[in-house]
Order: sequence, then structure tokens, then C-alpha cells
Amino acid sequence: MESRSNNPTFEQRDGSDSFSAIQRSRSSAPITTGAPQSGLLLDAFDAKLLRDNSETAVSRLEDHLADLSVRGLDLIDPAALSQAARALMTTEHESIAPFDEKRLNAIIDLYIRTGIQVHSPGYMGRQFSGVVPLGGVIDFVSAVVNQPSSFYEAAQLPNVAERIMADELNRFIGWDPGSFAMVTTSGGSLANLTALLAARNKMFPDFWSDGSPAPAGRARPAIAVGADAHYSVSRAAGIMGIGEGQIVRLPINRDHQICMDRARPTLDEAERRGLKVFCLVASAGTTSVGAFDPIDELGDLAREKNIWLHVDGAHGASLLVSDKLRRKLEGIEKVDSLAWDAHKLMFVPAPCTLLFYRNKKDSLAAFRQEASYVFTEDPDIYTELDSGDKNFECTKRPMIMALWALWAVYGRALFAEKIEYLCELTEEIHRVLVEETDFETAHRPEANILCFRYRPNGVGDKDVHRFQLAITDRIKRQGNFFISKVNIDGTAALRVVVMNHRITTEHFRMLLDEIRRVGRDLLRSGE
Repeated sequence: MESRSNNPTFEQRDGSDSFSAIQRSRSSAPITTGAPQSGLLLDAFDAKLLRDNSETAVSRLEDHLADLSVRGLDLIDPAALSQAARALMTTEHESIAPFDEKRLNAIIDLYIRTGIQVHSPGYMGRQFSGVVPLGGVIDFVSAVVNQPSSFYEAAQLPNVAERIMADELNRFIGWDPGSFAMVTTSGGSLANLTALLAARNKMFPDFWSDGSPAPAGRARPAIAVGADAHYSVSRAAGIMGIGEGQIVRLPINRDHQICMDRARPTLDEAERRGLKVFCLVASAGTTSVGAFDPIDELGDLAREKNIWLHVDGAHGASLLVSDKLRRKLEGIEKVDSLAWDAHKLMFVPAPCTLLFYRNKKDSLAAFRQEASYVFTEDPDIYTELDSGDKNFECTKRPMIMALWALWAVYGRALFAEKIEYLCELTEEIHRVLVEETDFETAHRPEANILCFRYRPNGVGDKDVHRFQLAITDRIKRQGNFFISKVNIDGTAALRVVVMNHRITTEHFRMLLDEIRRVGRDLLRSGE
């Protein structure tokens, strides 16, 4: 990187102090614009308000994080919440309203109280997590300095941080340094879509300019997915103009993984039907049960059939940073692309997704456009770090900053230790369930997701599905715990996602007791 000055503050240019002098002059000069600015406008942007407003928020957030009580979701009627929110809005419409600290306090309190309590031991329902506090602080800095990060000139450190984190995390993937690429996207769904576009354009290089190839005499583009793949893959296919008839669903085994014995025959049959599978999407931690597809074997199959292998590792890719758990992703070095959500098991603010490509050139395949107002005609050492040509977003938050700052301050072990605890705890609560005669487990957990059913006497096979749905709804409404549900083999199951290191087996036993109470009430009432 070229140095912009002879000292790290970059204050002097060309050996003079003219830049500093200009800054001093500007700071003391009065505003001389043609239109006068109201005092309230200037007050709203006053830097001194930053500390006052921040201290108000931090005080309430500190109390929120320190609250270790078991609580779920305080589900409020939308009409009542809308009324409460409207009551906090100023009635001044003709001029700028003066700042009201009480109004701000009430807004923050309402915001905190009405969300999912991700830091509570009662939260076991979704895959997004409570953040490491420092990650929230860095995200706050990002919001204030407001540096869109698709282009180096607008966000220099975030673009450098992306390169650094790409290199750091590639140590666990295993590609040759300098041969791969990584770009951040706002969520795993967008990462999956971007990877599928790159795969399609590589296999069908004229698709971007000419559109879908004519069916006559030509194979139709198709995507192969595990039967338990995330819905974003099918959604991405639809966006790309690939219909349901061009999605090849690979059968899964009893462990909810792509079945290798049936994968090859299914692909062969798709080819006989006139489909050209250009991408096979595997999962590293399915959303439903947290299953890991056999990446190593799928890598060999994809290479043999000249198919791009994309791994949706939104949930489970983070296991790579753990020496104990990375074997779950054995063969990851064989894949062509990998989606990795840091806002799940890397505990940073959402969204923060990392999209890796094994071949650096492939990262340029998703989008093929020219736009003189952003894309440079004369690349240099600065524009080399631009990612605007590799991702869908032009204005993109510098989402990498929270992850990089945590990695820089705490190192890998912070993430590895928490992930290992969560997975070990999930194994332990599975053992607890096995010993409970009125519960049944739906699978053996591979990571930190566990699905099970409450099956007391009196609940027949035809009633199991509705019974689990009713339990989930009642648990949510009571507000002590927050769990989710999923259909497994067509029948609903209760689903817990262990994301909080403050959860213990005792908390899980408390959940089971509440499920029993709720279930008995439902049976007594005949619901």
C-alpha cells in the first residue's frame, strides 16, 4: 500500500502543513451559505449530542444485557404496538421539533422490550444470536461514520479488513493463498443467489447477454439441491428464471443428509430428461435439523460430472474455526463456493455473510456490467480492493468490521470456545431427552440444533402434528421461553437452537417442565 504521508495521521501533504492550516481555518469560519440554517437543524447534527444520546442508549442496553432472567417473547397485539409507537412520535409537522430526551428514552425502552430476547437463557428459537458486546460497539461506529464498503475509496479500512479476514478464515478452508476470493453480502440468501449466478454464467457464458437458451436441441439449465436445502435456494432459482421443473431434488438419508447412494442416479436421470445441472448445492448445517451433507464425497461427484459445488454453510461453516468440530466439513477445500453467515455462530450483528470462491476469477462471473460512475477503467492498487463488481449491492454496510475487530482483539479462541460449548450442550440435552419417556427425539444433533416431540399418553399418531404446533404457539404466548417448530417427514416437531452460552441443562429441564404443563393444559381443554 502506498503511503499518503510521512506520518500515520496523514495530516500533511507534499511536506507542508497546508492541509492542517485549511482545517483550522474551516473550523473557525462562520457559515456563509446563501440560505440561513435554523438552530434546530444544526442542533440535530451537533456532535455533542452523540455522547448524550449514546449514554442514554448504553445505560439501558447495559441493564438489558445484565438481566439473566429466563424470558421469551412478549408478544404484543400489532395494533396496540402501533398505537404505542405512534404515541411516541412528535406532533410537530411544520418545523423541526426540539429534542426530547424523554421521548428518546421511551423509544429505546420500547425497542428493547418488544424484540426477541436473544441474550436470555429462555431464547432457544432461532439461528441469530446475541452479539459479543464489542461487536455492537463497532457496529455503532460503522453507523455513525457511514462508509459504504463496496468501493475502497469510500471505506478503506473495511475493504482491507475483508482481505485480512478472507486470509484468516481461509486457513481453515485450505485453498492456496492468493488463488481464492471472498466478498461480503447482506445475508446468506443473497450469497446463495450470487454464487448460483456465478455458476450459471460459467457453465452458460452467453446467458447474461442472450438470456435463457432456447429449449430446442439444448439442455435446460438446472440446479441440484438436497431435499432439505434452505428455501432461499429455490427462491434464487426462481429469480434466475429457473422453474421448479429444473430443480433436481437429491434424496436424503435417515440423518437428513444428501444420500450418496441415490445422488448419482438422480443426476443421471435429470440428464436423461434434458437437464444440464450446472450447480449442486450442499448444506453445512441445514436450517431444519442442522445436518451436514457429505461434502468430501459430493466434491468428487461434482468434479466428475463437471458441476459447480456450492455449500450453503450459513449456519455450520463457523465450525471450521474449531479444532474439535471442523471435521464436520471435511472436504470443504473441494467446493467452488461457500456461503458463511458470521451473524449466526460468529456472534456479530446481522447481517454479515461471507461468500468465498475457490477460484478468484469465478468471483467476477456473477455480474457482467459496465457503469462508468462506479466501475473504473484504469485499475490501480486502490480499486483492486473494490467489491462492487462482485456483489449485487452498490451501497453496502461495512459489515466485516465487527467480525474483524473481534478477531483482532480476542482471536479465534473466542469463537471456537463458545461454538464448542453450544454443540456440547446440545449433545447433553439430547441425552436428557432420551431418558424422558414422554418425549421423542427426531434426530441425533450434529451441531447446536435439536428437534423433538412431546408424546404423552393420549396423543395418537394423527394428533401429533397439531399437538406440537399448539404447544409451540402456547409457549411463545406465555413468554417464558422462545422455541420454534419444523416439519420433519411431514410431522411437526419442536425445535431448539442453542445460541446462548448462558444456557445450561437446567434451563432446558425448565423448558421441558413448561412443555409438559402446556401440553397437559391443551389435553384437558381439548384443544
